[in-house]
Amino acid sequence: MEGVSRVTTQTFRRMKAESLPIAVLTAYDYTMARILDRAGVDALLVGDSASNVISGHETTLPITLDHMIYHAQSVVRAVERAFVIVDLPFGSYQGNSQQALTSAIRVMKEAGAHAVKIEGGRSVLSAIEIIHQTGIPIMGHLGLTPQSIYHFGTYKVRATDPQEADQLREDALELQNAGCFAIVLEKIPAQLAQEISLSLTIPTIGIGAGNACDGQVLVTHDALGLNNDFNPRFVRRYLNLEDSMDSAVRNYVDDVRTRSFPSLQESY
Repeated sequence: MEGVSRVTTQTFRRMKAESLPIAVLTAYDYTMARILDRAGVDALLVGDSASNVISGHETTLPITLDHMIYHAQSVVRAVERAFVIVDLPFGSYQGNSQQALTSAIRVMKEAGAHAVKIEGGRSVLSAIEIIHQTGIPIMGHLGLTPQSIYHFGTYKVRATDPQEADQLREDALELQNAGCFAIVLEKIPAQLAQEISLSLTIPTIGIGAGNACDGQVLVTHDALGLNNDFNPRFVRRYLNLEDSMDSAVRNYVDDVRTRSFPSLQESY
C-alpha cells in the first residue's frame, strides 16, 4: 500500500465537512486487522467487545486494560492506513481522572494506538478533558453504553423518552466541548441521532442509530456472520462465515479420517 495516506482526526473532520460517511469496524488481531485495513476501512476500533466475541464473556466488563493493550498491539502492527481507536475498559477510567489519563497513556505508549474511546456523558467529562489536554485524541460514546449494562438492566433502545433524549443532546455537546474528536451513538432513535449529528461540528459514528450519522461501526464478527446466535436489528450480515467455516472444517475432518489429506502432491 505504498503512498497511502494515513487516516487521522483531520481526516474525520474533513469527511464530515464533505458529507463522506466514515466506515469503522472492530478488530482484535493482526490477521483480521490486515484484511480490514487493505479493504479500505477508515478506522479500526479495538473494542472491549473482545470480551464477548474473543473471550466468551456475557458482558464487556471482565476485560482488563492489559488485555486491551495486547489486542491493540496486534492490530497496530497490521495497519498501514486505518486509524486505530482503543476502548478504555470498565474500571480503567470511571471516577478518577488521573487513572483515566494513566490508562490512556499506557494504550498510546504500549500499543502505539492513535486514539482512545470511553463511554459516558457528564460523569466522564473531567476524564475526557485531562486526556484531551495531554494531546491524546479521544472518542466519546453515548446512548447504549455496554459497560453500564447492569445499570440499564436491558439492551433496549435508549433515549426514547424526552428527558433522556434531552440529556443525550446535552451530553453530546459537552463531550464535543471537552475535546472529543468524534462520538459513537449506539442504539438510539434515528431521528435523535440525526438531530445530534447536525448539531455537532465533530463526526458521529452510529451503531443502531440510523443512516444520518457521519459514519457507521459494526462488530466485524457480526458483519461477517461469525456468530449466528446474535441477531440484533441493526446488524447487516455481509457473509455467513459460521456456516462456511463449519462446512470447511467438516470436510477437513473427513479428509483426515479417509487419509485423502495429505495427498501425494501435498507430501514431501
